[in-house]
Formats: sequence, C-alpha cells, structure tokens
Amino acid sequence: MTISVTPPARTGEQRLSDGRVLGWAEWGPPDGTPVLFSPGAGTSRRLGFAAGAVAGEGVRLIALDRPGLGASSPAPGRTFADFAADVREFADRRGLGRPAMAGHSQGAPFALACAAAGVTGALAVVAGADEVAEPRFADALPPELRSLVDLSVREPDAAERVFADFGPDRLWDLVMRSSPACDLRVYQEPGFAAAYREALEEGFRQGAAGYARDTVLAMGHWGIDLSSVTVPVDVWYGAEDTGHSPDLGRGLAARIPGAVRHVVPGTGGAVLWTAAREILRTLTAHADRPA
Repeated sequence: MTISVTPPARTGEQRLSDGRVLGWAEWGPPDGTPVLFSPGAGTSRRLGFAAGAVAGEGVRLIALDRPGLGASSPAPGRTFADFAADVREFADRRGLGRPAMAGHSQGAPFALACAAAGVTGALAVVAGADEVAEPRFADALPPELRSLVDLSVREPDAAERVFADFGPDRLWDLVMRSSPACDLRVYQEPGFAAAYREALEEGFRQGAAGYARDTVLAMGHWGIDLSSVTVPVDVWYGAEDTGHSPDLGRGLAARIPGAVRHVVPGTGGAVLWTAAREILRTLTAHADRPA
C-alpha cells in the first residue's frame, strides 16, 4: 500500500509566556478547519496524516512537538496537565479557539489531557497508547513490558534513565519488530519510511530526554479524569493492532462519556494513515457542533 506523505507546507516556533517555544508544522489550506495533532512516540512535527486526506477534507493540520522533542524547548518534570496548558496558550496566541485534536500512539494520552482540560472541541484517539498501568491489564502484558510499566509507576526517575538509552534507530527497529505485516507494508514503503525516519531523527535531535519523559508519563498512572471529558471523542484502532491497547480501546472508550469506538479491519497502528480520510471527516464533523 502506497501512502502519500509530504513535507509540511509551513513550519515555525511559537514562543510561550515562560520563554519556551513549541515547534509546529502545518499542512493544508491556511484557512482550513484547524486540527491539532499530537504525534506518536519519538516522532517530530514532520510526520502528519496522509497529505491527500488533509487537502481533500479542507483541514489545516497543525502538528506540535512536545517539550524536548524536535524544535520544542525541554521542560524536565512536566506533566500531562502542563502539556494541556501549553496547548491552550498555543491555541490562544494563534487565534484557534477550541480546535479539534488528534492524538496518535504515545501522543494520545497527551491529547486526552487536552480534552479533559477543555482545551479542544473534539478529539480523535488513533491507535492510542492505553493506560497500561491499570490493574485490569496486569495479566495482559508481556513480562518485559510489565516490568517497565511497574518501574514507571514505582520509580519514574529510574524508568526515565532506562528510556534515555533509546535513539531514532533503536525506536525504528522496535517498531519494525513489533508491527504486524499489514503495517509493515505501509512503514517500509520507501517514501513513507524516509519520512518516518526523518521525523524520528528530528524528534531525538535534542537527545532522548523528551522521549524518556513522554514514555514514563504514558506508561504510568495518567491521573487524567477521563470522566470529565465533555467533547465528542472517537477512538480508532486497527483490528490487527498488537501493541497499543490489549483490548483495542474497549475499556478506554468506556471511560470517556459518549466516546465512539471504531475498529478498522485489515490494519493495525498504521490506521492513522490507512483510514486518514475517514478519521478526519469524522473529527471535523464535530468541529462546528457545540459540546
């Protein structure tokens, strides 16, 4: 399967009130429906949705580098709530109101934090990293992952040191080893692979501290009040997804009032790109509706 990926049409950095900057990248028409994007693990703002879907749906896709990744300033010890506050300031300074948002893989809990804080007007969780520290997953995780989750909960500083040994090549190899064949046909397509590798290289250009903090937050107890989410939420998983949620988001969707769960056949974590048009169309249909 060939997925059309293109470099961003526009990139920049937004300075925040405390002097830090958030790196951003945009695709689509400047006057399109704004959709913020929280990318997956270790990747920068440079890897967006399928370009044809963005343009076809009239979306102005704005991908954000989380602190310490890509062009965004480091923020040691940050929390999910801190990220939501950063996104609120970003949206205010750029006149976006309460934009829709999508979060992919490890970027999903950060997007959920924004929804819980009332920053966004609608949300798509796409192949979202689930809250694997929940007791209900205790027997569902492979032993190596279970030990990393336990370490992230008990000794987060020690867990960060473990994850700080990662880099773009090691993360790429991990994704290639753990993905189903249907996803590898997407990831290993030469154009997509080049864009993915470039996003990983940029994501780690300041070192691994940003990725390490993200991973500890995602693997630990989130502390996000999902029951407080009042905006429309769609939860998307590929039926062949073997790594993001042991129950393909069934329990996650049940914790979010009114959330609608979609399971797409024939794909896994690559559902962000293989079903991009459907995801964006569903998300933007919520954008103009009151919560």
